[in-house]
Amino acid sequence: MSDMPKSLVLAGAGKMGGALLRGWLAPGLNGNAVTVLDPFPQEDLKALCAASGARLNPPAADRAAPQVLVLAIKPQSLGEAAASLAPLVGPQTLVVSILAGKTLSDIAAALPARAIVRAMPNTPAAVGRGITGAAASPGVTPAQRAQAQALLAAVGAVEWVADERLIDAVTAVSGSGPAYVFYLVECLAAAGAAAGLPADIAMRLARATIEGSGELLHRDAAAPVAQLRKNVTSPGGTTAAALDVLMAPDGLAPLMARAVSAAKQRAAELSG
Repeated sequence: MSDMPKSLVLAGAGKMGGALLRGWLAPGLNGNAVTVLDPFPQEDLKALCAASGARLNPPAADRAAPQVLVLAIKPQSLGEAAASLAPLVGPQTLVVSILAGKTLSDIAAALPARAIVRAMPNTPAAVGRGITGAAASPGVTPAQRAQAQALLAAVGAVEWVADERLIDAVTAVSGSGPAYVFYLVECLAAAGAAAGLPADIAMRLARATIEGSGELLHRDAAAPVAQLRKNVTSPGGTTAAALDVLMAPDGLAPLMARAVSAAKQRAAELSG
């Protein structure tokens, strides 16, 4: 907790902003150090702030520049929100942005900040099992990077990239990745139903299989993924027969490559 900031403002507390806030408060970050700005706070956010001591929407006159300002508003709202957020950016303030499609340059143009971290978390952050890709502007000090690391790591793993342009690839792999996994569940369940299983049983089998496989990945993090696959695959068996289809030249690998490429291209378009 030593790298956690002594003062923090969270702008936007929707699904991802709220997940971050809960992640910070769970290990004991002093709620008195946190100010939350959200124009339409949900009841659970109001309750969380009341219980933790975090300040929710204090008057502008009572707001001061924090050590860290976290931007979790809707990306399209940045221009409108900049006027009210700019006074919160002091000379030593680190801005951490999770705004999809907004580059370091976009943030610097909207706010008077020299130290900016652009981050791309994913939705498993809501259960503390997310992963975030992050890139820092040249003005970020080692101490500020450690603060950003501590904040982002509160909801899962963090991977830093040296080139901000790689955030588009991060978005394509892990930012959008949960949707790919959920669609895999849908497809596996549909295939099970087509094979004769009742649809509800096929769905339960598919869900539990993905859940359990993910837990194996989590618990045996040092094991090569290919080895985990081989552990399930007996030569000439049923799994091998299925993998012959999935690993064919026109199978899953080229399909996934096209999907990630399409997501990366779209991320680049949204970033301008």
